[in-house]
Amino acid sequence: MLKKILFGLSAFVVALLLGVGSAYFMLANAQKSGGIHSGPWATSTSFGSPDASMYVRARVALFGLLALDKKETIYFIANEDSEGEALSGSCTYKLVGTPLAARWWSITAYAPDSYLIPNEAKIYSIAQTTVKREEDGSFIAYVSPERHDGNWLPVRAGEAFDLTARFYNPDASIYDDPSKAVLPTITKESCK
Repeated sequence: MLKKILFGLSAFVVALLLGVGSAYFMLANAQKSGGIHSGPWATSTSFGSPDASMYVRARVALFGLLALDKKETIYFIANEDSEGEALSGSCTYKLVGTPLAARWWSITAYAPDSYLIPNEAKIYSIAQTTVKREEDGSFIAYVSPERHDGNWLPVRAGEAFDLTARFYNPDASIYDDPSKAVLPTITKESCK
């Protein structure tokens, strides 16, 4: 009798671990579903759509606080640099780009818990209305735990992070083919 109980309990624990593990894996990779990439930036046409899978809906519910409908905003997320390496707060990255094709746009750094990264400077994003531009209209921004002049997104030293680019009321071309969206390159400058 004890043997059956232990076997049943073991089977339950294994099933629970497999279930939780597979759910975590699917939620962690839900942003990649749809497979739409523009350089290191990824999106899915199912975000904010009634066609979204249960995993995409769960990810948005857990991590997409105040996310808007697909008709209003398209979100691109980067958790790697332009060379395909994971973003790390131990490094300094240089973003080079042009204004995003939208009525209004922003780029924000998020901590692993998907919340804003607390910092003394109280800088949380660069945006269409705040970004300092070069003479040709392009912009350069630094993502680093150390302060930089000009456009700077602070991150925590030694901690992973990701970047979210928001296209509010994007141009029709972005809706037609998100893979052709022009987003900033993310180049690793140095690491500590």
